[in-house]
Amino acid sequence: MKILKTTYAAFICSLYMTITSAQAIATEPLKKALSETSANVVFMRHALAPGVGDPAEFQITDCSTQRNLDETGRRQALFIGNYMRDYKIAFDIILSSQWCRCKQTADLLDMGSWEEFTGLNSFFQGYADRTDTLKKLQHKLDSLPVDTLVLMITHQVVINAVTKISPASGGLVVYNARTKVSKEVKLKTP
Repeated sequence: MKILKTTYAAFICSLYMTITSAQAIATEPLKKALSETSANVVFMRHALAPGVGDPAEFQITDCSTQRNLDETGRRQALFIGNYMRDYKIAFDIILSSQWCRCKQTADLLDMGSWEEFTGLNSFFQGYADRTDTLKKLQHKLDSLPVDTLVLMITHQVVINAVTKISPASGGLVVYNARTKVSKEVKLKTP
């Protein structure tokens, strides 16, 4: 009888943990979207950097010639990073555009090490070639293992070119690189 009670108690605990875990996924929008789409990529538009485009004197290696995160953008990136850690959302790979506002976002997220990737650069004003950029990105997407979760910090024009979704600054779009299904995820940020 004691073995039966122990087995029953273990079953109830296991069931409770499964239900609780399923409820957490159902209520947390990013995990829910990842689950619904079987996505292996999260595109993130860089955090808020007021303005449009970059100055005429733009140089990729000089942040002073670019549009950068303002205080609100820095708070936004910190919030999103904390949010992801709180909900135990972890990435196997983190890639960033070479633009300073994307790299600043990657640093402030503090989700782990990240690398620059030219396939995420902005072609909005022609500082990067659209065809070349999207070709590199598609090659990367095609080569990703299904069981790998990748965060790609980039620009609205890049995300829209791949997903047909234009997220706000700090916005997220989950993407399944095999089925090409995407879904926007809106987090309530400060």
